[in-house]
Parts: sequence; structure tokens; C-alpha cells
Amino acid sequence: MGKISNCLCVIALLAGITASGQTLRRPIAASYTGLGAYSVNHADVFSFTANQASLAQLKNTAVGVYGERRFLLAELNSYTAAAAVTTSSGNFGLKAMYSGFSDYNETQIGLAYGRKLGKKVDIGAQFNYNGISVAGYGNATAISFELGTILHITDRLHAGVHVNNPVGGKFGKTQEEKLSSVYTAGFGYEASEKFFVSIELQKEEDQPINVNAGMQYKFIPQLLARVGVSSATSSGWIGIGLMLQSFRLDITTSYHQQLGVTPGLLLIYNFNGNKN
Repeated sequence: MGKISNCLCVIALLAGITASGQTLRRPIAASYTGLGAYSVNHADVFSFTANQASLAQLKNTAVGVYGERRFLLAELNSYTAAAAVTTSSGNFGLKAMYSGFSDYNETQIGLAYGRKLGKKVDIGAQFNYNGISVAGYGNATAISFELGTILHITDRLHAGVHVNNPVGGKFGKTQEEKLSSVYTAGFGYEASEKFFVSIELQKEEDQPINVNAGMQYKFIPQLLARVGVSSATSSGWIGIGLMLQSFRLDITTSYHQQLGVTPGLLLIYNFNGNKN
């Protein structure tokens, strides 16, 4: 009986989320993992998932994984892996994401590139291969792309824009499930090497404007805290990060008033020991 109840709950949640038209479910704490995008000192390997131009600010090759259990339901697990490679001609990123369970799941693999255009402007792009699988109905795929740019107004103030799938599109030839277009304007202010604040204004197709706001504070070089809120889901999130040599481990949690708690775990490894 419990399993049937869980399945019915999952179906209801998926139906509610799908109604917005956005196909790939972003992690509940997506603004947590992408918080450092509009920053120089606080960018990390996950920052390019919010804006690919932030790849230009990475100083070392790194890999990371993030997983969360949405509303404590195993059927709504979400996993994201990211890798960034620095080169003399720009930096490359690879993102892989899985969300759902055996009867219904969505996947995305993205290849990104970012580089500096002088000292004031960074640019980036990403191409995505999206997949959706529904038991009894088969699989469907779609291609999408993202573009981003970041302007370093001063050493402390940064701003940028990001577009995700501006041309729209649908899965397969006959699927009704579509990929929404999402437009984002982001701002970041680095008050010091310890304190950073960021805000994003995000407009998804057929949806009201969403505001993602967050801040990060480093108590000591080995310990940081992040806190933020998303207006679209009326949910807040918080996380604590511990850095030990080349490793960083974050424990996160977000809370939705109706659906409850979503715990998450993030792990980053920097190959040359630079702590982000």
C-alpha cells in the first residue's frame, strides 16, 4: 500500500511540474550549485551550470557531483555531475544530469566552453543532448543550447545574461512534451574575499519572473556557509561547506512549505589544490 501511495504521489508531482512546460527538472537547490557564477573569487566547477561564461574564471581543472532527494521521495532523486578543464585557449565544461526513477526519468548531457574577451567580458556556450524515458511509452530526445556572457563592471561588481533554449523545441516528432525557453539576468557583488551576494531575475516561457537570491560567507578558509531563496517555489535553502586541501564537501537542505524538505550532498575535487 505504501509503494502504491508513493507512486501516486510521484505521478501527481510530475504532473504538476510538467504543467509549466519545462522538461528537464532543475535541482531544487539549482541556485545553490550555481551561486558562484557571477563572481571571480567564488566561482567553482558548478558555476557554469548557471552561466557558461563563468568557466573563464576557473583557474584549475576540477570535477564535482551533486545529489538530492526531492521532498524525501526516492522516485524524485536528482543527480548532477560536472567537470571543467582549463586550457590556454579557454576552458571546457561537461555536465551530466539524471532526474526521476525507472518508470519516468529525464537525462541531459551538456558540453560547454567559456573564455575571456579582455579583462572585462567573459562569454560562454553549451550544447545539450536531452532525453526523456516513460515506461510503456518509450524514449525521446531533443537538442538544445545555452549562451551566456558576464561583464566585470568593477573588481567587486559583476553582471551577466544567460539564455537557455531560446528557439524552443519538442521531444521527437510527435511528442507534446516541450523544452521551455529561459532568460536570466544575474548580478553578483563581492564585498570581500569572505562575503559574496548574488541575485538572478529569471523568466521562463509562460511563467512569471522568478527571483533567486543567495549569499556566501567564509568563516575561515576551510569553512563556508550559503543561504538563499527562490520566489518561484517559495522555498529557501541553506548549506555548509567544508574544504580540506583539494576536496570540498557541502551538506545542503531546501524547504518547500507544502512539499517539505529536500536534502542534498555536494562534493568537489580541485586537481591542483586551489580551493573554490
